Amino acid sequence: MKISSTKQLNTLTKKFSFTKRFSSNKINKNNISSINNMSCPMKDFDTNGVRKDRVVTTSNGLPYVGPFATQRIGEHGPLLLQDNALLDNLAHFNRERIPERNPHAHGSGAFGYFEVTHDITDICGSAMFDTIGKRTKTLTRFSTVGGEKGSADTVRDPRGFATKFYTEEGNLDWVYNATPVFFIRDPSKFPAFIHTQKRNPQTNLKDADMFWDYLTTPENQVAIHQLCILFGDRGIPQTYRNMDGFSGHAYKWSNKKGEWHYVQVHIKTDQGIKNYTSEEAAAIAGRDPDICHRDLFENIAKGNFPSWTVYIQTMTEEGSKKLPFSVFDLTKVWPHDQFPLRPVGKLVLNENPQNFFAQVEQAAFAPSNTVPYQEASADPVLQGRLFAYADAQRHRIGPNYNQVPVNCPVTKGFFNPLIRDGAMNVNGNFGSESNYFNTNSKYEFVSKSVPIQQHQEIWNGPAIPYEWVTAAGDIDFVQATDLYRKVLSKQDGAQARLAHNVASHAANCTSTEIQQRVVDMFSRVDAKLGNDIKTEISSINSSSGKPKL
Repeated sequence: MKISSTKQLNTLTKKFSFTKRFSSNKINKNNISSINNMSCPMKDFDTNGVRKDRVVTTSNGLPYVGPFATQRIGEHGPLLLQDNALLDNLAHFNRERIPERNPHAHGSGAFGYFEVTHDITDICGSAMFDTIGKRTKTLTRFSTVGGEKGSADTVRDPRGFATKFYTEEGNLDWVYNATPVFFIRDPSKFPAFIHTQKRNPQTNLKDADMFWDYLTTPENQVAIHQLCILFGDRGIPQTYRNMDGFSGHAYKWSNKKGEWHYVQVHIKTDQGIKNYTSEEAAAIAGRDPDICHRDLFENIAKGNFPSWTVYIQTMTEEGSKKLPFSVFDLTKVWPHDQFPLRPVGKLVLNENPQNFFAQVEQAAFAPSNTVPYQEASADPVLQGRLFAYADAQRHRIGPNYNQVPVNCPVTKGFFNPLIRDGAMNVNGNFGSESNYFNTNSKYEFVSKSVPIQQHQEIWNGPAIPYEWVTAAGDIDFVQATDLYRKVLSKQDGAQARLAHNVASHAANCTSTEIQQRVVDMFSRVDAKLGNDIKTEISSINSSSGKPKL
C-alpha cells in the first residue's frame, strides 16, 4: 500500500512493508495535503486504504452477503451466535471511541503549510527556516479547554492553537493558546485548576463557586491578567479564523553558531480579530453549537483559505535579568516596546481532513516534539507539559501513537529499535534489528552534526520543594491594570463589557463571600472596575433573592 494524498501530495512515502519503515527523502514545497488512513498493506487497496472493488467485507476480509441480513432460525426465530458479520459490527461499534482529551477535548483541525517570508537564521538554525519561500507541511488543531467533546464552540473559554510541522528534521509541535498568558505558573496546580474549569464532582454541573473560589485565593490571583483577557472581548472568538495564537512560554532557540535567545512566538490572524458578546454567544450556542467548526471547514472547502502571520519576540539572557519579573513567568507578557515583534512567515490552512477521527481526533500534539535548534526553556509549566502531553497521548491512543499516519514523521520516518512492541505496533516492529545499542552497534548517530549550544544557563542549588507563588503581589496586577487602563479604555465600551462579563458569571456563585473576593481581586486592577462588578452582582443578587454585597 502507498500512503499519499487525495489531492496534491502524489508521492509522500515509498512502499510500506512489515520490515521496512516507510520513507521519502524529499517533499515538494507545495506538499500541503493530508496524510491518509493507513490500513493493511494489500495491493488491492487504493490510496485511502479502501478496497478498489468496494465489496463490503467483515474486518477479516470475508465478503458480506447483505448488510441488513442476520443469521437466524427461520424468519422470526432467535439469532445465531455463528453470525460473525453481525458480531464483528456490534463489537467494533462498542469500541469506536477513544478517551477524549483532558483538557482540549472539543476541537477542529485542518492541514496547510508554513512558508518562510523573512530570514531569521541569526536566531534559529532549524532547517524549516533556512530558505525564504520554503514551505513545510502542517496540521493545525483549534480547541476550547474546559468543554467536553461535543460542547458548544461559543463558550467563554481559552482556545487551544496547536500546529504540527512535518519538517525534514522530524515533527515539531507548537502547542499554543489563543491568549499570550495563562492562569498559573506552578505546574503542580494544573490538575486542580483544570478541575475547576470542568464539572462539580457531586452535581456534574459547571460550578461558578468552584471556578471563583479557586482563582480568588491569594496564591492563585496571579491569574488576574488572563482573567481580564478571558472576560474581555477576546474571550469568545467568532471563528477560529479570527483569533491569534501565542506560545506563552519562553522557548530557547539557537543559531548554527551556538548563540541562543529566549523566544516567544505570536501567530496573528490575517482575517482580523472578531468576537461575540456573551449574549450573542449564548444565542448562537442554541442555534448552531458547531459554528466555529463549520466555519473553518466550509471556508476551506470553498477556497477561502485562512492565514496567519508568524512573528517572534527575542530576548538575550542578559536582557532577561533586567526584567521586573521572571522570563519564565507564564502570567506575564514581554513589553513590545522593549522586545518588538519580528516577522517570520505565513501559516496557511488550505485542506480539510478526509477523515476527522483519523486525522484530527487521533492527532497527538506534545511540546516535547522538537527539532534541532528549538528547545524548551526552564519555564516550570512548560517543563511539566513536556511529560504530561506526550503521556496523555499514550493514554488516549496507545504507546505507539506516533505510528498513526497523522503523527508519523513522514519525511524520513523514524528509526529506533529500542522503541518497539506494545499495543497496536503496526510498522513491522523493526524486523530482526537488535533491540539494544552498544559501542559495536552498526547504527548511525548524528549528534555531532547538531552543535550543542556553547553558552547554556548555569543552574546551581539544592533540590527543594519550592512553591513559586504564596500570594499574588502588586507586580502580578501591573499588566492587568495596563490592559484595563491603556488598552480597553481606547475601545468603545470594552471596560464596561469586562465588568459585565465578570459580574454576570460571578453572580452564579451561591456564596456571597466568594463574590466579595471576586470584587476585591478586580479592585486591585482598578477601583472603578471593582465597583462596577460589585454594583452589577448586587443588582443580580437582589433580583434573585440573594443578599447584596
